[in-house]
Amino acid sequence: MPHTSSSPETFSFLHQHTTTTTMATIKVPSQIPSAAEDAEQLQKAFKGWGTNEALIISILAHRNAEQRKQIREVYASTYGEDLLKALDKELSSDFERAVLLWTLTPAERDAYLANEATKKLTSSNWTLMEIACTRSSLELIAVKQAYHARYKKSLEEDVAHHTTGDYRKLLVPLVSTFRYEGNEVNMTLAKSEAKILNEKISDKKYNDEEVIRILATRSKAQLNATLNHYNNAFGNAINKNLKADPNDEFLKLLRATIKCLTCPEKYFEKVLRRAINKLGTDEWALTRVVTTRAEVDMQRIKEEYHKRNSVTLEKAIVGDTSGDYEKILLALIGHGDA
Repeated sequence: MPHTSSSPETFSFLHQHTTTTTMATIKVPSQIPSAAEDAEQLQKAFKGWGTNEALIISILAHRNAEQRKQIREVYASTYGEDLLKALDKELSSDFERAVLLWTLTPAERDAYLANEATKKLTSSNWTLMEIACTRSSLELIAVKQAYHARYKKSLEEDVAHHTTGDYRKLLVPLVSTFRYEGNEVNMTLAKSEAKILNEKISDKKYNDEEVIRILATRSKAQLNATLNHYNNAFGNAINKNLKADPNDEFLKLLRATIKCLTCPEKYFEKVLRRAINKLGTDEWALTRVVTTRAEVDMQRIKEEYHKRNSVTLEKAIVGDTSGDYEKILLALIGHGDA
């Protein structure tokens, strides 16, 4: 869709989710040791009687993605072993999963989670949609490259193979897309596509290719404009109109897709709330959200959580988890000192 500055229908739209770094919650100390020193300390944590989990948390939970990558490289060259393998041998259960996911680079982590999702029957569609919709276009390309390198297949290939029906119809375009990241919005287009969405939803054609095309290809700024116009022109937010059948699983995924694309913090707050409030914590979901959002927008998610639940996320995690698993989650969401 070409944009021309002379067109009165095109204007710059300041997308509300452009800032990320200030919304991260991990605390990196102002003076950090060299990667070699960190690697040596981690080696020490593995030696002797029992593992020093506190030392592992104090290092890895307070280093950013680039610093963690350097530690892994130095550890491998110094000790002849992949740090992930060493951690895998020393740790166990939910704490191990959190540390391993966190230690991966963001692209490797997403590739791992996506691959795991294609093999799981439950929640797999949600994880795939989440990765496709809340990463930038370049991040999504990096995920696909990491997936390709690790699994010798393409992410699109696996998603197409492991999903069926309406889910496949939605998820394959979502993981295949390369969205425009700018803030320009075409209002004529927003109005016409809001009308298309309204017509299809009114006819209960939720899986219509036009609905999927709009959600899978438009920039987030353009989608925000379209959905704002939808709300104003037709009197309801789109997700309200997509609740015709509250038990329809595809409609739930469609609503979650829209939420991920337009206000990810509300989507992630809901995932956390469900993970914590269910009978027996859903540690997989809790770990996934904390490890994937701590360096992105966890501050915003925490604010949303507090607003929605009248309790802080820290307090909810303390009430629902324990031991080293609780400690690493709290460190990643910015609780305590670096």
